[in-house]
Amino acid sequence: MSFEVKIPAAGESVTSATVGEWHKESGDAVSPGDVLVTLETDKVSQELEAEVSGVLTIVVEEGEDCEIGTVIATIEEGEGAESAPAAEEPKDSEPESEEKSEEKSEAAAGEEKKPEPKAESKPEPKAAPAADKRPNFAALANATPSSEKPSAPVVDAEGRVTRKKMSPLRRKIASHLVNAQQTAAILTTFNEVDMSAVMNLRKSLQPDFVEKHGVKLGFMSFFVKAVVEALKSVPAVNGSIEGNEIVQNHFYDIGVAIGTEKGLVVPVLRDCDKKSFAEIERDIIDYAQKAQSGALQMSDLQGGVFTVSNGGTYGSLLSTPILNPPQSGILGMHTIQQRPVAVDGKVEIRPMMYLAMSYDHRLIDGKEAVTFLIRIKECIEQPTRLLVGV
Repeated sequence: MSFEVKIPAAGESVTSATVGEWHKESGDAVSPGDVLVTLETDKVSQELEAEVSGVLTIVVEEGEDCEIGTVIATIEEGEGAESAPAAEEPKDSEPESEEKSEEKSEAAAGEEKKPEPKAESKPEPKAAPAADKRPNFAALANATPSSEKPSAPVVDAEGRVTRKKMSPLRRKIASHLVNAQQTAAILTTFNEVDMSAVMNLRKSLQPDFVEKHGVKLGFMSFFVKAVVEALKSVPAVNGSIEGNEIVQNHFYDIGVAIGTEKGLVVPVLRDCDKKSFAEIERDIIDYAQKAQSGALQMSDLQGGVFTVSNGGTYGSLLSTPILNPPQSGILGMHTIQQRPVAVDGKVEIRPMMYLAMSYDHRLIDGKEAVTFLIRIKECIEQPTRLLVGV
């Protein structure tokens, strides 16, 4: 019996997935729980496991985009175990009478010869279907031999250029970003924030905070809390456009951009208005670990109303972040620099950070965007506001 391996549903906003990497080859025997393939979407990577025992036949090669429900492989159930019982049957019948034993020995000898040609010929019919189906995919018309991965880098004769196929996740990210630029009227407003108060507060409270909560007090929890206060002050930012309707959100699930080797992912911190600084810091650490290990689930990435991205961790001084649809706003944090600023009529050196807020101008007016960013600046420069809600 043939069992079909299909692309599973991965969330209401995901309609397709890319076959990232096969961990088994056609003709391999597989068992329930064996990892067959890694599927990639613009959200997460997902490993697909075998549900039955048998022999695998790959239908869709690596790098191909498939719609949800597409059959990407089949498993011929029970084929991997057929030869074992045939070889063991004569042993079970040997204790019988001499006549029967002789008859069964002859029969066993005949049966023992059968598995050999069967084992040799089995891979050949299995390889044939894959070869027959390969031309159906235009991208594989000029494919390299099956032993070579399509994404293998190719260096030109002079060694001046190396070409390699974009990873499935990178292609999805590229498509997602282009779609964001084409479907929203993105505008960015800037400001700067004096980080002195937050840095002094962290320094004074860090030992006690770590001792009590087991995590460090970082900058991100301050900015997440500041974003929540800004969303409450300027509700228009906490909304989105769907068709001809404006959807106004009354919850505060904030996405935090995390960079990984494969690309950028944005897990969502739930109900940040109800969480403490320590809970937010723990959530961020948990998501970062899951992102690095590839353990993020689709549910971890859905439902955010606003995103915070910290390019400062990589040394970025200033940037214009791109929206994460269907959200209407995103805050870009940047590196902290010691710069001369005017304070009470005097020039002082302060740790300053540039902030950038990109927003969908179809929904949010310039006045609202500037007011939103100033509110964040106020909360960071006077962090006690976050404690008393003013």
